[in-house]
Amino acid sequence: MRVGFVGAGRMGRPMVARLVEGGHNVDVWGRTAEKRRDLEQLGARAVGELAAAVAQADVVVLCVFTDEQVRQLCLDGALLPGMRPGSALVVHTTTSPDTIEAVAARAGNIDVVDAPVSGGPHDVAAGALTLFVGGAGDAVARVQPVLGCYGDPILHVGPSGAGQKVKLVNNALFAGHIGLLAESVRLAGQLGVPETTVLAALAHGSATSRVLDIVAARGSVASFFEVAGEFVAKDVAVVRDIAEKLGGDLGALDDVIEVVNVGGKV
Repeated sequence: MRVGFVGAGRMGRPMVARLVEGGHNVDVWGRTAEKRRDLEQLGARAVGELAAAVAQADVVVLCVFTDEQVRQLCLDGALLPGMRPGSALVVHTTTSPDTIEAVAARAGNIDVVDAPVSGGPHDVAAGALTLFVGGAGDAVARVQPVLGCYGDPILHVGPSGAGQKVKLVNNALFAGHIGLLAESVRLAGQLGVPETTVLAALAHGSATSRVLDIVAARGSVASFFEVAGEFVAKDVAVVRDIAEKLGGDLGALDDVIEVVNVGGKV
C-alpha cells in the first residue's frame, strides 16, 4: 500500500520505520534537508513538499502534536485538497472530537479515521501501540494493514470521533492517577519516607497501577513530568475545554488533576 506520512516526530518517526518494515511504500514530508536524510535512512521516500507526500497515497497518516496543527493542515491548509479521491486519512493526533467532525465534513469522498494513541515510541517500535479508533467499519478495515504495522491492540470504539472521545476519557483518568500519586508522594514525604522508597514499595501493594509503574521507572513524579508533562497537560486542556462546552466539568477528576497545570508541573 502507498502511505503518505505527515508528522514524523517523536511518535511518527518509529511509525514510518514500522510501515517500511511492513512492506508499504512510504512518502513522508520532511521540512528540512537534515530531516529528509534521516527519514530516507529508514527506507522511506522523503519529500520537501506536503503535496508530494499525499498526492498518490492510498492512506495518509497524520501524527502532528496539537489540535491546532490538525486544523491548520486539514481545514486551512493543503492536506485534504492534495489527497486523491477515494483515499483515507488517519489522524493519530489527540484532538477535539469537533475537529474530527469538521475534518470529516470537509473531506468529501475521503474516508476519515481518527486513531489517537496510548503509549510511547518504544511501544511503536515493538508494534504494541494501543489505538482507539473511530470511523465507519469499512473505512477502518481499509486502513487496518497500515495500523497493524505498529498498533496492537487496535480498538474500534465507534463512528468517526469516537476514538478521540475515548482517548480523552483515558487521558483524564491518567492525569487523575498522576495527581493522586503526586499527593501520595507528598504524604510520604511528610511521614519521612523518601519518594523512591515509597514508589518501589507501592508497586507490590494493593495501590499498584500502570501509572505507578511508569512514574517509578522514571524515579520520581518530577522526572516523569520532565519527559511527558507537556503531552499530559495539552490533553487535559482539551478535556477541560470540551467539558466546559458541554456545560459541565470533570467533577472529582478536576480536583486531582489540578497538579497538571499548563506547564506540566506538580
